Amino acid sequence: MSIPIPAIGAPAAIPSIQSPASPKSAGGFQSVLADAVARVEQFQQNSAGNIDKFLSGESEEVHKVALATQQAEIAFDLFLQVRNKVISAYQEVMRMQM
Repeated sequence: MSIPIPAIGAPAAIPSIQSPASPKSAGGFQSVLADAVARVEQFQQNSAGNIDKFLSGESEEVHKVALATQQAEIAFDLFLQVRNKVISAYQEVMRMQM
């Protein structure tokens, strides 16, 4: 008795990763920072909206509210840690003697 084994097809193409704005562009770091702040703010607003819907009795489910709240909290914590690392690196550069 033989069991047929289906052939394995070729793997799907991996999408290319878009590179961030080139460092030569004016305000590159500023635009990346502004984008990060906007994303964290969007998570916070989404969480607040879900909480308001839940408390007003609309059809918002409690697990979606908890998930949105945790997502906003984690995004803020990550942003805070990145900010701390950037400040630490800046302070280290400023301590260097020329």
